[in-house]
Amino acid sequence: MTHKLAFIGFGTVGQGLAEILRDKGDFLRRSLGFEAQVVAVSDMLKGAVYHPDGLDVAALLQAVQTTGKLDAYPDTPGLQRGWDSFKTIRDTNADTIVEVSYTDIKTGQPAIDHCRAAFESGKNVVMSNKGPVALAYKELSALAEANGVRWGFEGTVMSGTPAIRMPLTSLAGNDIREVRGILNGTTNYILTKMEEGLTYEAALKQAQELGYAEADPTADVEGYDALGKVVILANVVMNAPLTKDQVACRGISHLTPADIAQAKAEGKRWKLIGRVKKEGDRVVASVGPEMVPLTDPLAGIMGATNAITYECDLAGPITLVGAGAGRTETGFSLLIDLINIQRGNI
Repeated sequence: MTHKLAFIGFGTVGQGLAEILRDKGDFLRRSLGFEAQVVAVSDMLKGAVYHPDGLDVAALLQAVQTTGKLDAYPDTPGLQRGWDSFKTIRDTNADTIVEVSYTDIKTGQPAIDHCRAAFESGKNVVMSNKGPVALAYKELSALAEANGVRWGFEGTVMSGTPAIRMPLTSLAGNDIREVRGILNGTTNYILTKMEEGLTYEAALKQAQELGYAEADPTADVEGYDALGKVVILANVVMNAPLTKDQVACRGISHLTPADIAQAKAEGKRWKLIGRVKKEGDRVVASVGPEMVPLTDPLAGIMGATNAITYECDLAGPITLVGAGAGRTETGFSLLIDLINIQRGNI
């Protein structure tokens, strides 16, 4: 059965998924029996189009990549234009809403309200937006369950690397006592370059030039991006209802070449570590720079790569390494959520 999709937002991540559907649609249909049809796109800057019989994905991509607007999408009989996000969610015939609007980690909006509207309309949601999961996991997961729909958010922690689904499925049956990881590629790149001899300021400038860091790098370098991911891991993997205000957080902007030299002299390496740990009957979480022994698998993770270690009572420590960002990688995270919804899997 064809899986009808409505995109809320059509920036880098949304286009990443659309490109996968355009380029691998036949492969997905033949190998997995998965067939997706995009029926709507609503983007507050690019415009909106809806057709109940489906849109031409290649034409959508061409329109936004050549003109920046959906106005250039060709008119066809029955095409609707100009629907806002909530009308698109409630009134289209989509089975699943692909929520890829901008991330606001402070409020989670408008994505939290998009999720509410979708679930109340009997529609699934897949997303890579951290805000709703970090700030409203308990409420939204209960609302999805009450309405008999699914909520996929694999991409919120490590993009297409299965940092959420792996512990819930492949590590099921373990008591996971601790989760710790390098959850931000920008800071890991900066620390790698500082170890090569650059100052923090020079390493940050290089990261910005390469597109790893934003013009305002605060969310990355002060640990706030990793903090959101730690809250998600606490709630989803450790089943602990922590909020962001309960997570101690410190970034890397204070580190100096002398700090790097000290770690090297001790056989260690600085990493920004996000950590969730069981201590007795409670769960504590933190984000901060740590000197990690070179014998630790996380110490060998260099550049913009991410990694996460699960301390399991049965399987022992399991470390997962992969990309934590990227257009195609995050597009894949949405695809695997869609595939698992079709399969009825977690």
